[in-house]
Amino acid sequence: MKFGIDIGHNCPPDTGARGIKFEDNLTMEVGTKVIAKLKSLGHEVISCKPDRADTVKDSLAQRCNKANANGVEIYVSIHFNAFNGQANGTEVYATSDKGRQIAKPVLDEIVKLGFFNRGVKSGSHLFVLKNTSMPAILIESCFIDSQKDVNLYNAEAISNAIVKGLTGKLPTTPVPPVPDDEQNTDTTTLRLKKSLNRLKITDKNGKPLVEDNSLDELTKSAIEKFQNIAGIQATRVAGETTWNAINLILAKRIIRPNHAGGTVVRYLQYRVGVEVDGVFGPQTEAAIKTFQRQNGLDADGIVGGMTWQKLIG
Repeated sequence: MKFGIDIGHNCPPDTGARGIKFEDNLTMEVGTKVIAKLKSLGHEVISCKPDRADTVKDSLAQRCNKANANGVEIYVSIHFNAFNGQANGTEVYATSDKGRQIAKPVLDEIVKLGFFNRGVKSGSHLFVLKNTSMPAILIESCFIDSQKDVNLYNAEAISNAIVKGLTGKLPTTPVPPVPDDEQNTDTTTLRLKKSLNRLKITDKNGKPLVEDNSLDELTKSAIEKFQNIAGIQATRVAGETTWNAINLILAKRIIRPNHAGGTVVRYLQYRVGVEVDGVFGPQTEAAIKTFQRQNGLDADGIVGGMTWQKLIG
């Protein structure tokens, strides 16, 4: 069987939900295990996550195109949910009778781990299910803003449940980690450098980072620079707090004067050359308007889609 495994998000600006845990970390952890286990069982696996994308839609389209071009027989997109801190459980989306037949045993195996069964649901609104040409499912493994679900989370157990639901069996011998070159060579350090370059965070010499997997001194200096800008502890190590700050900025939410503050505003202040204090006051608003005028935009002081496009693409 040829599977297309889509490790959800992990391709800025296509980034996942945030809760008690961060979706990008969990989809990568579970997805790589699923890929390794399927290969250990003798299946062919196409990793559908793109290396980079210009927009979220571009990221989604690349995933579908890769699955379609490689003629995969079953497409599986792995995700984690977040809502209001109270919702919990597992749900699997599908759009066809065949897809629902594939989804049901996967859901059944995951809920055996203790998660509430939210059912197999229609995925007719989901881009990756609408635009793949084979039976496809999208798994919302659990809610990462639910303490109940987070307490149950175990990457090994969930990946086993997905694989058993898809194939009816599990590897009988330990599965080695997936080599970097089978994960689109998109390791954490490479993703970090791509993200920092996109945010125009330079190294200590004022130069962009070389986009490779080397965590060298220049990279650490850029991490420290970003941490200082974001107002988080300058550890020179990109842990969860740093990644949360990066992804918060890459989400490109609309920012309005007097109604915003914190990490994103600090980054905007850095980019427009005013004091970095995290407060969107008159000085910051004036600098944003100047930036907008210089870039041929409507100078309204509101950081929306067009302004973000000029800032980070």
